[in-house]
Amino acid sequence: MSHDHHAMPTSDSHAGHHQPTTAGHHHNGGGGGGMHMMPMVFYFGYENVELLFSGLVINSPGEMAGAFVAVFLLAMLYEGLKIARESLLRKSQVSIRYNSMPVPGPNGTTLMETHKTVGQQMVSLPHVFQTFLHIVQVVVSYFLMLIFMSYNAYLCIAVAAGAGTGYFLFSWKKAVVVDITEHCH
Repeated sequence: MSHDHHAMPTSDSHAGHHQPTTAGHHHNGGGGGGMHMMPMVFYFGYENVELLFSGLVINSPGEMAGAFVAVFLLAMLYEGLKIARESLLRKSQVSIRYNSMPVPGPNGTTLMETHKTVGQQMVSLPHVFQTFLHIVQVVVSYFLMLIFMSYNAYLCIAVAAGAGTGYFLFSWKKAVVVDITEHCH
């Protein structure tokens, strides 16, 4: 297989703006037909930028600004969704049990250790809701990954800035509970 053709950013008539090109066609045996090459370097461009779907193409600075805001909000809400799922999970946990078990102590004595067991029922409305939210979280995370993999620097900045802002806004409520009776085994 020849690696003669690579997508390279080229200058267009706009000073300082770069956009990826489809430099070259790859042919499959006797079949023919071109293949669009994705850029493999970060670039600042706003023309012919596909955003997740072939029909969603950015072609102007205004469209890029709108896409930036939308991607920023999506990344921010993704962070909020992660924290919300953790909070809902803590609220929906049931079946708290305390189990005591004998453990060897010093000088041949026996001590009782207490362990707390927390779980939730598999077939319950909270678990079904958690499952739905998990699916949404996975889909949104892959969308954000694919947006970042577009190598468009504006969109990459939107993903990173949105995730950082979302973490800042939502994660401070995340309480870390430390059980002082918990031991490492």
